[in-house]
Amino acid sequence: MRVVIADDSMLLREGLQLLLAEAGHDVVASVGDGPSFVEAMLEHRPAIGIVDVRMPPSNTDEGLRAAVAVRRSWPDSRLMVLSQYVEVSYADDLLATGDGGVGYLLKDRVSDLDDFLGALEAVAAGGTALDPLVVRQLMGRNRDPLADLTPRELEVLGLMAEGRSNAAIADGLSVSLAGVEKHTQRIFAKLGLPPDDDTAHRRVQAVVRYLQRS
Repeated sequence: MRVVIADDSMLLREGLQLLLAEAGHDVVASVGDGPSFVEAMLEHRPAIGIVDVRMPPSNTDEGLRAAVAVRRSWPDSRLMVLSQYVEVSYADDLLATGDGGVGYLLKDRVSDLDDFLGALEAVAAGGTALDPLVVRQLMGRNRDPLADLTPRELEVLGLMAEGRSNAAIADGLSVSLAGVEKHTQRIFAKLGLPPDDDTAHRRVQAVVRYLQRS
């Protein structure tokens, strides 16, 4: 089948292209940003498009937004999101029609090449292939994001929202700095926040979720 690949990593694009070629598939375009993915999909009309989530120009959810744009312009398109991030903001839009032909797999959890190729073929045929972690995130998006936090963790998060440092929180609660750091790490883990990078900081994201709930 004919495939379009979009990922900002040249090495990953080349690797995917080699694997797909060895499996008998034809990669008709390989691009590194969202707008180019939309253009390539609408030009080549492949059996399936494989797209990452975070790509230029925004390096946030550009890939998912590009996938949604493709589906709106070409409702019969088949799309596989392949990323290391779970981003549900636009995943709902991809799945909203219930027509199938959509997949969302996590790179770190793809451990078997045959399973991956099978998932691609299933999506190209109009089916769906969703990582269980993606499903859980989608199902839980309307749930209170702070529901799993203990009262102490909520207290720590509330002080974080006031702009207090870990040291100031430790003084205010009469606990050790190490204790506060353990609480913050548990908060980040329960909220499903990934490690800090150039585009997102867990402390800010945690505070935003706290304020949205208040």
